[in-house]
Order: sequence, then C-alpha cells, then structure tokens
Amino acid sequence: MSNHLPESSLSSPPVSLPYDLEACTELMRGGSKSFFAASRLLPVRLRPPAIALYAFCRLADDAIDEGDDPVLAMADLKSRLAAIYAGRPGAEDADRALTIVVHRYGIPIGLLEALLDGFLWDSQGRRYENLADVEAYGARVAGTVGAMMSIIMGASTDTAIARASELGVAMQLTNIARDVGTDARMGRLYIPRAWFREIGMDADAWLADPVFDSRIAGFTQRLLLRADALYRRGEFGLAELPWDCRPAIQAARLVYAEIGKQLEREGLDSVNHRTVVSTARKLALLARAATVAVKAPAVPDVTLSPVPAIHYLVDIVSQERNPLAHEKPWTVPVRSFDERVVWMVELFGRLEQRERTPR
Repeated sequence: MSNHLPESSLSSPPVSLPYDLEACTELMRGGSKSFFAASRLLPVRLRPPAIALYAFCRLADDAIDEGDDPVLAMADLKSRLAAIYAGRPGAEDADRALTIVVHRYGIPIGLLEALLDGFLWDSQGRRYENLADVEAYGARVAGTVGAMMSIIMGASTDTAIARASELGVAMQLTNIARDVGTDARMGRLYIPRAWFREIGMDADAWLADPVFDSRIAGFTQRLLLRADALYRRGEFGLAELPWDCRPAIQAARLVYAEIGKQLEREGLDSVNHRTVVSTARKLALLARAATVAVKAPAVPDVTLSPVPAIHYLVDIVSQERNPLAHEKPWTVPVRSFDERVVWMVELFGRLEQRERTPR
C-alpha cells in the first residue's frame, strides 16, 4: 500500500514515500494486544497513522531493550528521528510511515524524544524511589503515546493533551501492577522503593527472590488506586475528542481499568501469574464504550491542572504546535461499527488464546 506526504505539510523539501502498512500492522499485533484491539475501533481515517505510530514505538523499544549497547541504539534512533523530521527517512517501513504522520499531523519531536528517554531508562535499570518517579517514567513511555494519539485525532488543546497523557500514565501503572513478577524476574522494579522502606522491607533482597505476600499485595493495590484516579481524569478528556474517536479511547480506558479490577478479584497476586481479561468481558466493555458516541461526555466540576509528571508534555505540545500540519484521508477499507464489532469478537478470541500460550 502506498501513500504520499503532501508538500504543504513540510517545512523541508517535499518527499514521496511508499511504505508497507501491513508490515507496521504486524508489529502492532505483536505488541500490546489491548492497544491493537482498541485501535480497530478508531475511525477508518485514523487507523493507519495510529498503526504507523505504534510500529515505530515498538521498533524503538526493541532496539534499545534488546540491543548490545542501549546508548548506541539511542543515538541511532535519534539520528533516525532527525531524518524523519527532515523528510528524509531511511528504508525502514516504520520510519517512512512515521514521516508521513509527524508532518501531516504536526507531532512535536519532543514527544518522541521523551518516549525514547523512557525506553532508555528501562535498559539502564533506573531506580524509582517514589511514586512521582514511577509516574515520570509512565509519562515518557505511555503519556507521550496518549499525547501523540490526541494530536492525530485533532485534539491538541492543553486540556486534551493533559487528559490523554494522564490516561497513558494510568495504563502504564496498570501494566506495572499486572507485571510485578515478570518485571522482577527480569531484574526490574517499578514499585517505589520508598514503599518498601516504609514497612521495613529491603527492596533489593525482595527483587533477588520475588515472593508474593500481603505486603506486595498492598503495594499493588496502591498502584491500582492511583491508576483509577487517573482513569477518572482521563474520562473527562473524551469531551475534547471528535465524537467518532470517543468509542475507541473509552474502550481502551475501560479494558485497561478492567485489568486492575480482575487483578483485585484474583487476590492482587501478579508475582505468580499474569492477569488476563476474558473475551466475554472485553466484548461487554466494548459495547459499553460504543455508547459514548451518542452520550454527552462527562465534564469535571472544576478545572483540572495537569498532574506534575505530564506537565512538561503539555508544554512540549503548546510550544511546538505546527500550524502547517493538516489531516488528509488515508485510503483504507471501510467497515461499519457493527462490522468492526463482529471483527472484534473474532480478534479477541485469537488474542485470548495467544495470551494463554507460554512464550
């Protein structure tokens, strides 16, 4: 599938970039299953840029996390970003697709640089002393994605970026709560070390021999409570979005929040197993999410200031907005919402089976 970058959306010389969208789609399928599934509820016009954005994020994460030298990988990725923003990407499908996206929608380079910083933190074994540190990490690896998706959807006000970024942080806190054991066995600890000290636990000793008990359950509960608070703030961001974008974002919000609820029902033990939301429950949440397109979205009683961790993301977008950016349609197959729901039934069945298969 080919597409072209409109000349008027570039500050540098125009480019014409054929790219393989299906290659980007395959990368997305192999990453966050909930993100991939929810993206299928996006309006047709926004699905390709969402896939292109996620594909680059996935490749960048793998390059830093799995390479021999994370610092060199980071330098290479920043060089690739510079080429992308100059309108002269390399041969990689993800780079060429992202070039179209960042110029067409005016995505500030600062957001992608912040994302890369978060990936580097992972590879360098960064220590998180308090919840603010954890949320700063979440802002980089997930809040940035929320902000970029908000821009793609045409919502780039300070309020829209704040709520989208906070929703991203909420999702990352859910991921952390769900993957306590998995992360620990990789030598990674995202539970604030200060929480261990508060009750006389040695974080490093636990990390060397991760065992579930009531204390770890308490930490997991605290993460989920904070995530829930951010999910509530994220819901207020729906009012900032075009009506046809709201079901997809509400679906992502509800499905991720349900991971936390399911984890609570399972006793908060994410050391010994990884929580999965059933297909039936996901479909029920999708049906609930679909109603936001016809209902008046919730609005807060008072003005909400951005939480500290994501304030700088709002500043990046505010300072680097590209007035030349504009949206043009992408050529993709059109499905009705009912057809997408049928497709989702089949998709969730496949994804649930894959999630239960040991890697």
